[in-house]
Amino acid sequence: MVHYDYIIIGSGQAGTPLAFSLAKSGRVAIIEKGQLGGTCVNNGCIPTKTYIASARKMWDISHAKDYGIDLPQSGKANMQKIKARKEAIIGADRNGIEKGFLSDENITLYRGEAHFVSDYEIAVNGETLTAKNIFINVGSRPRVPEAYQHTPYFTNENLLQTTELPEHLVIIGGSFIGVEFAQMFKRFGSKVTIVERADRLIKVEDEDISEAVGDILRSDGIDIILNADDIQTSQNNDGSITVNATKDKSVSVTGSHILLAIGRLPNTDTLQLQNTHIKVNERGFVEVDDYGRTNVAGIFAMGDCNGKGAFTHTSYHDYQVVESFLSGAKTRKISDRITTYGLFTDPPLGRVGMTKKEALQKGHKILLAHRPMTKINRAKAKGETKGFMQAIIDADTQLFLGACVLGVGGDEIISALTNLMYAKQPYTVLRDAVHIHPTVSELLPTALEDLTPLN
Repeated sequence: MVHYDYIIIGSGQAGTPLAFSLAKSGRVAIIEKGQLGGTCVNNGCIPTKTYIASARKMWDISHAKDYGIDLPQSGKANMQKIKARKEAIIGADRNGIEKGFLSDENITLYRGEAHFVSDYEIAVNGETLTAKNIFINVGSRPRVPEAYQHTPYFTNENLLQTTELPEHLVIIGGSFIGVEFAQMFKRFGSKVTIVERADRLIKVEDEDISEAVGDILRSDGIDIILNADDIQTSQNNDGSITVNATKDKSVSVTGSHILLAIGRLPNTDTLQLQNTHIKVNERGFVEVDDYGRTNVAGIFAMGDCNGKGAFTHTSYHDYQVVESFLSGAKTRKISDRITTYGLFTDPPLGRVGMTKKEALQKGHKILLAHRPMTKINRAKAKGETKGFMQAIIDADTQLFLGACVLGVGGDEIISALTNLMYAKQPYTVLRDAVHIHPTVSELLPTALEDLTPLN
């Protein structure tokens, strides 16, 4: 049995920085069964946004005439080169992580699948490791229901590995992953159809956002089938896939490929947690407190597998929470963070805090600020006037409850509102600020001058 001060299972966005931090005070074992860097580096944030950047270039080429540019020929997506560009970017990230691990004398990297033998014993590659402090950072994977396993399918992971452009990609699921991949592959040149069970896309959002995103996708030529119940797939003799569903009446769409974008599952099922006292909930997420601690002393769970967030930034914040706890400072807590994320369509959606529906359900008296992108001169100049910006303000405290910017630059602009929410500053601070002209963000103060009660 090999003794360590710390054992980390998984090299994602919480495990990797924690390894370097803990190595300053003791011996660290970090175990990774796949590629270093976790989901974000390998098949999540970075590779998908790299593809989205290529898809945007296709949009630029196809709309060049709108900007007074005559091109001698149209563009064509070269999937081999697009994939190679993506691999170069994520390969550099992986190599940097590995180099950092190997160059630190207090870090030992194990390549293999880990499982618990007991609360404080971990088996990997035939060895048993032990430590009094263990950190679970095993992430999540695409959910693939048994009903769809009898036909060939893509997930967001293996679709990023193909160099074949689907002729007609049928996407089952209309939330974040499905929507981003739909626009991406439509711009590459595929015909794309989304099949969604709900009555609108990305149903966690307010209806106006869902409707606007749907309009944006339809303007790109994407077909959307909503209210699809009892979705079934079958493969045809020519290799194509037919997706059947029940709407008001039966609907059927046949494509060359399907993408399953219907949620994710925590990778806790391979850890053999039945050999421990560690508690998981009915969905397989490890139960943790405000500091990332499980019910077993010295064992923590971070990132997607604890069910407290499904984003790279929440995983990294988990690392900061755990590091703060271990240092004795305890200045960070999971419950302190404000929900914020982006939908990286074009234009993107930046979101922070509550939706209108959530705020009303919690009994807040709301003031609403709203501005369509058609009113913003910089958006007009860029030829990108789809979407709107919106802020939800508590009428009693004048504090922001939430906000969204669906439009050009929305994924970056939202940070200004996020910072004010963490600072607990009233909306008047932003309303009275002077912003650069011409920018998209300069319309935030203007929007805040005209508030409408919403109850």
